[in-house]
Amino acid sequence: MNTTIVETVNVVREVSWLPWAVQYFFLIGLSYGAFLVSLPGIVWRRPGWTGISRVALLAALLCGLTAPVALLADLHQPGRFYHFYLYFTPSSWMSWGAFFIPVYLGGLVLFAWLAFRPLLAQQAAEGDLSPRLARLCQWVAYGGMESRGALLAAALLAFIGAALVALYTGMEVMVVQARPLWDTPFLPVQFVVTALAGGIGLTLLLQRLAGQSVLMDDTKRLSRALALTQGVALLIGAVWLLLGVTGWSPIHAQALAQLTPSAAWKFTAVWAVGSTVLTLWLALRRPGSGLLIGLLALHSAWMMRWTILIGGQEVPKMGAGFYNYVLPMGFDGLLGIVGTLGLWVTLFIALTTLLPVDRLSAKSA
Repeated sequence: MNTTIVETVNVVREVSWLPWAVQYFFLIGLSYGAFLVSLPGIVWRRPGWTGISRVALLAALLCGLTAPVALLADLHQPGRFYHFYLYFTPSSWMSWGAFFIPVYLGGLVLFAWLAFRPLLAQQAAEGDLSPRLARLCQWVAYGGMESRGALLAAALLAFIGAALVALYTGMEVMVVQARPLWDTPFLPVQFVVTALAGGIGLTLLLQRLAGQSVLMDDTKRLSRALALTQGVALLIGAVWLLLGVTGWSPIHAQALAQLTPSAAWKFTAVWAVGSTVLTLWLALRRPGSGLLIGLLALHSAWMMRWTILIGGQEVPKMGAGFYNYVLPMGFDGLLGIVGTLGLWVTLFIALTTLLPVDRLSAKSA
């Protein structure tokens, strides 16, 4: 009788959430983060925040309109999109998200239109536009009247939608109990903090396009706000590490035990801490360096989501070793990331043709 013994050392599995998902989490986070930055100047009318908030609202609108495209691409099949609505599943955060996203985007678009109507009418009358673009600008402005009550109502709707989107994007990852790295209440908070930092960073970058020296005070205001987010991010990371090292939280200890043998994860952790500390130091000591601070903030927001979503799937649920993910060049990888960026740039060109960034950022506009 012959006996064959088969030993399985490890089973390599492909990642389920592709870079499209990272793009979606990144862009929707930037959108609601920038939307929060738009509230002080537009809704609360705080002195010195008018130009900042208008530029932030532009950033929120650009990312909010681009993010669902990345999400639809990650679903792979058009049928999965409408199935969320035909077969609602209350126990699924993804199913809830299909309803939360339209609430946020609907409120955001309405809020942006009401906030920009007077500027669009002014641009149609005074801007250096061709007759056709001027008519289009005037048509979009629809009279250009300021409706304070409608503006506040739209802001409230968008805020509720933003809170729901922030909740579901964090919870749909956190509920995966099979991955200790994800199964932590800190994860949704980390998403929100880095999203706000990314929204501030994108606002800083867009402000640089205005090319006005009078924006230095605005840059310093945003830098101080960004420094606060970096301090909170470092505090969350320190508490997470403390819970894992001491074993006070079994799930954090298990996650730390899974990641510690990996040199790549150690390097990533050092890189993340180092970039956060650098951003914090620059925001406090060199608040006028808006371009560099903005790029660092965007880098941290992207890195956090890539590390959690893609890197988290490289940690095996069972077996030995780590899965090795290599970014493909096709539409499921680098080409998809570039394509999403191309869509964002296209929307930016279209919107700023009617409403230039320098008009948004001008305090007297």
